[in-house]
Amino acid sequence: MTDLSIIPFGGVRENGKNMYAITVNDQIFIFDAGLKYPETDQLGVDVVVPDFEYFIKNSDKIAGVFLTHGHADAIGALPYFLQQVQAPIFGSELTIELAKLAIKDQQALKDYDDYHIVNEKTEIDFGQVTVSFFNTTHSIPESLGIVLATPYGQVVYTGDFKFDQTANSYYSTDIARLVEIGQGKVLALLADAAGTGSELNSVNESKISEYILETFRENNKKRIIVAAVASNIQRIQQVIDATVATKRQLVLSGNDIENVVRTAIRLRKLNLPVPENKLFVNLKNAKNLLASETVILETGRMGEPIKHLNRMANGEDPYVRIGEDDLVFITTTPSTAMESVVAKTRDMLFKQGADVKQISSDLRSSGHASRNDLQIMINVLKPEYFMPVQGEYRVMTTAKAAAEEVNISEDHIMMAMKGDQFKWLKDHFELQDSFTVGETLIDGAGIGDIGNVVLRDRRILSEDGIFVSVVTIDRKKRQVVSKPKLTSRGFVYVKANRDLMKEASDLTVKQIENYLTTTKSFDWNELKNGVREVVSRYLFEQTRRRPMVMPVVMEVNQNRRPAAHKSVQIAGQQRNRQTSKIANKQSKKQNIKPIAKTVK
Repeated sequence: MTDLSIIPFGGVRENGKNMYAITVNDQIFIFDAGLKYPETDQLGVDVVVPDFEYFIKNSDKIAGVFLTHGHADAIGALPYFLQQVQAPIFGSELTIELAKLAIKDQQALKDYDDYHIVNEKTEIDFGQVTVSFFNTTHSIPESLGIVLATPYGQVVYTGDFKFDQTANSYYSTDIARLVEIGQGKVLALLADAAGTGSELNSVNESKISEYILETFRENNKKRIIVAAVASNIQRIQQVIDATVATKRQLVLSGNDIENVVRTAIRLRKLNLPVPENKLFVNLKNAKNLLASETVILETGRMGEPIKHLNRMANGEDPYVRIGEDDLVFITTTPSTAMESVVAKTRDMLFKQGADVKQISSDLRSSGHASRNDLQIMINVLKPEYFMPVQGEYRVMTTAKAAAEEVNISEDHIMMAMKGDQFKWLKDHFELQDSFTVGETLIDGAGIGDIGNVVLRDRRILSEDGIFVSVVTIDRKKRQVVSKPKLTSRGFVYVKANRDLMKEASDLTVKQIENYLTTTKSFDWNELKNGVREVVSRYLFEQTRRRPMVMPVVMEVNQNRRPAAHKSVQIAGQQRNRQTSKIANKQSKKQNIKPIAKTVK
């Protein structure tokens, strides 16, 4: 009997971080390896990727990683995954090129080259399983859905998709191919649910192109700063077209967007209406252009534009100073986690005197399936089981309701959590042998060295500051040698709170002396924890705040006696040498010859 199971490692009950494993006997097929941007309470974290422990333990079973498209939520985890698990990567030409860009800065992966380009006509035979693909409509060219044909039927993963009848050939869905897939037995459909939270359909991309061009024309006297996701090739194409139509020149701000644009041009996925040298201007030379001639297309690290825009608004960008002659045009729809950041950024931009326009305020623009799109996909493919993916629980719920409206029964809808293992048992899927799947927080170059404890400490520091008490003790005499030196950062202003600091100092001394006189077996951690508890309680009672209290307890040098003994020894040696010199002088005066002993 063939074993078949579906396990999500991300992308369910969260926005982003798509990663799903389909296991057929001893082969694991991984669909996407994405990241998500951190929540507001994950302070200092750059990105979040799935927990790879399961794949590390089963690395010999991995048939490959199959990528649907080139956005960060599908390929962003590859630099971290491939450092721990070596597996072949399959994707369209553009997706593979963007995957290479994603890992190029990882020194450990400089020799990795196990890439395989596929398209809608590709079929890969893995023995009992074949993998094939179909074109989908998304905001990046060459997006693909994946079909895994097993002995029991097909498992279909849509990736990000929507239906747009006006999309050009790079972005169009292959309806005929979907019908062909639906004519076979579709056992399970893993479908994009991210856009189902609204009853409204997204406007088609031709309308968005008109809207962008109209915005450029309405602001013909202003410099236009466009914030866009670096890998949203469709939006970049629309910005290029509007730039040329309004006789402006385009400045790229950010390494990621430069790399993506150059790659898309090389692969002919971006159409340039004019020669490159008449369209693009170097960022350093942008100051030579008039405001009415300039469009700055900006993005930030890993292609996310809002944080970079935030730095521009704060005056931290060395090349771009935002002011009254600027229109800031936000063309990305922010995730729920980024909405508060966008609101604060907009506020700062208005304070700088700039006009701000956000495309999502005027149009419903999305690269994800609407409720109606999802129902069309279900009706065409006719799956026996449905798993909504790529969204928070609220949109998974709306996708579930949409599926029920087109006759998918509730017991055939898999509302998965990370680590849920849905196994095929003869004639139905059943939830069995689930396990805990965490997430890996990436901060700088570290992989997985940031956990809940570190995040908790960062949150405390950001909210209530730190209170440090440095004190020296003499363990042998069981006493405090010097009064504590207290330092506060982000908690209270020390000079204005002398009484508070004095009482905290007295409590520290009292607690340490009490511990030294009563304990029989000295323990540094026990001593510091006692100080921390007493001082924390007092500070909270007085201020209703909980700063991070850090007792630093030092011990007087216990090696003074040996050091003194050594100095006495040295002094004795010096006296002996002096005595020896005097004796030699006297022996010379008396003509006394030294006695030599002969050893036989």
